[in-house]
Amino acid sequence: MCNHDKNKDCFEYVDSQLPRVPLELVVNGEKVHEMIDPNMTLLNFLRNNLKLFGAKEGCGEGECGACTIIMDNRTVNSCLVLAVEAQGAEILTVEGLSKDGQLSILQQEFIKEDGLQCGFCTPGMLMSARNLLDRNPNPTVEEVKKGMAGNYCRCTGYDSIIRSVLAAAERERKELS
Repeated sequence: MCNHDKNKDCFEYVDSQLPRVPLELVVNGEKVHEMIDPNMTLLNFLRNNLKLFGAKEGCGEGECGACTIIMDNRTVNSCLVLAVEAQGAEILTVEGLSKDGQLSILQQEFIKEDGLQCGFCTPGMLMSARNLLDRNPNPTVEEVKKGMAGNYCRCTGYDSIIRSVLAAAERERKELS
């Protein structure tokens, strides 16, 4: 339990006060150039600097998957990556899944198949699922389980999440081929 004042966020970013360093990368298709604290995690950079709040800090130890994003076509726990390590990288966050205000097929299927409940883990689940489907557009149940390993949900159970990913895979094969 947090012992902070009730008006403070328990995961408030504390600046190191070290000299700023340049960071250039692409986030959700947009070029980003900023001077940042060299000790800042990628998760804090996304949330604090870019105001992309989809990735969440759950455990801060890379165990829960709530902060999962795709960096250079691989899923990473953004709480474990320093922002400076993303220099030159291409980042995809959950905010980048939708296009022109329309939810992606994957997001639609998570809603349709009840693959979410409280929503805290959903952005990380979606990013792991997106990465899986990009690598394997026709996964089996076992491949979905393996592809989603490291993303924990305490509300829905995993059957609806697996159904969501499989339904999205089927729709994407039909509609995007």
